[in-house]
Amino acid sequence: MASFEETFTQPKTTVPKKSSGIIGYDVPEGVEIRGRYDPEFSKILTRGALQFVASLQREFRNHIKYAMECRREAKMRYNNGSLPGFDPTTKYIREGEWVCAPVPQAVADRRVEITGPVDRKMVIDALNSRAKVFMADFEDALSPSWENLMRGHINLRDAVNRTITFHDQARNKVYKLNDQTAKLFVRPRGWHLPEAHIFIDGEPATGCLVDFGLYFFHNYANFRKAQGQGSGPFFYLPKMEHSREARIWNNVFERAEKWVRIEKGSIRATALIETLPAVFQMNEILYELRDHSVGLNCGRWDYIFSYIKTFQGHPDRLLPDRTQVGMAQHFMRSYSDLLIHTCHKRGVHAMGGMAAHIPIRDDPAANEAALELVRKDKLREVTAGHDGTWVTHPGLVPACMEVFTNNMGNSPNQIHSMKRRDASILDEEDLLQRPRGVCTLECLRLNTRVGIQYLAAWLTGLGCVPLYNFMEEAAAAEISRVQNWQWLKYGVELDGDGLGVKVNLDLFGRVVEDEMARIEREVGKEKFKKGMYKVACKLFTGQCTAPVLDDFMTLDAYNNIVIHHPIGSSRL
Repeated sequence: MASFEETFTQPKTTVPKKSSGIIGYDVPEGVEIRGRYDPEFSKILTRGALQFVASLQREFRNHIKYAMECRREAKMRYNNGSLPGFDPTTKYIREGEWVCAPVPQAVADRRVEITGPVDRKMVIDALNSRAKVFMADFEDALSPSWENLMRGHINLRDAVNRTITFHDQARNKVYKLNDQTAKLFVRPRGWHLPEAHIFIDGEPATGCLVDFGLYFFHNYANFRKAQGQGSGPFFYLPKMEHSREARIWNNVFERAEKWVRIEKGSIRATALIETLPAVFQMNEILYELRDHSVGLNCGRWDYIFSYIKTFQGHPDRLLPDRTQVGMAQHFMRSYSDLLIHTCHKRGVHAMGGMAAHIPIRDDPAANEAALELVRKDKLREVTAGHDGTWVTHPGLVPACMEVFTNNMGNSPNQIHSMKRRDASILDEEDLLQRPRGVCTLECLRLNTRVGIQYLAAWLTGLGCVPLYNFMEEAAAAEISRVQNWQWLKYGVELDGDGLGVKVNLDLFGRVVEDEMARIEREVGKEKFKKGMYKVACKLFTGQCTAPVLDDFMTLDAYNNIVIHHPIGSSRL
């Protein structure tokens, strides 16, 4: 994995016009703000908040660097033929009879959770959606431009304070919060992502510490009064690969609790199990977070992405069409079942996966067919023992809530009623079983079309993108990218549509040309011309054909959305 310093080069720089008075942020020693100055942003980037973020960065940066080095070493082992598996040195944790701290009453019921970016109207709609939880996302559903990040923090502050409104001028309608709203969880970025608009002691800040630190500093007190019933705030933790990364989060939480003098265990978090190495560390992750955990979540799209990435050096583990890699595959079902067993044994929630469908308003028959697929998927989850599930659109909340309520009755969760002891026998062979299916030209085309369009939107500030009746976020584009790379590297034979041809650079080049023409037809010439489709195509195809697979597409693309303003931290 390339370090940020290696991948981040030559950011755009904008020099503002001179004006009189204070135009910069009031920053503590060692902190430099390179993002645009805005008086509203300065209410988030206060001296106290920046001192808090800087203290976290200074205390934990070496631990983070070590964890990232361990990731690189594990990647080398996998590329040289090793397989991930259970760690024999932590067998005592897996076999121990410990439990996590009791789940706070405020979040005992999580039957349906809605996710989305921290866009102002999205925050209002999601909190009003009648879902039990809204996960406000600074990670995969957000393009982390300076404007998006800062306005996101403003939006969450206003939501916690219940002052958030949005005026839709086109409809002349004002949106505001209902009396009853979903409980707010916040997902910061992963450990690997930098925040290049804030430098601390001469190096970019860690993105997740910025996200966590600013939100916690400004909102912990009001959140605990208004939403947490004395607990919280609540978080989701993404992209972890090992329990050492969970230990860092636990230490961050304890440091934050001490900083503001609230009791240990107030902060609660759900860890996403969305990397293949992490599935072998679920007990260990919960153990490290046992005073702060409220469960684990099946981040199944990123999990598929991680499966390909982990086995990039294994030509015998090629993934079939992405549409065929669902929960019916043995390795996916085993992952879900073991997560349920692990969470319920430890007394916390086992959250199900994402339903990314968008209501199809102009085709009732197609919409009902899509809804029926969602219902079947959620029925599988609740009968397996999951305590709740994810959706991306408010229109899916009623159907998913009905499925979980019909099967759970008045119980807020299934922690004590569905232990899934049968899953305790699942082993490495179950979790690593090769997926079955075929490879088709249509999948290569879909991967290319989705990847380019998502990246084009991401470059213009959108991280949550409606494509072909699905709400796609970064995970979908990552699956598209790494599957194309894998098929190209190993010359996969397209055996599923009778073609019998092998994927190579010549075929891929023709597919890219065809799909760019199709994208132009679908979006229209004017939008295509004004958009970032050609830049996105160059980035996406470059990563698909690179000799070495990049760990994350967004790390490379991030260079294109960083804009430095040299006087952000200064006073004139």
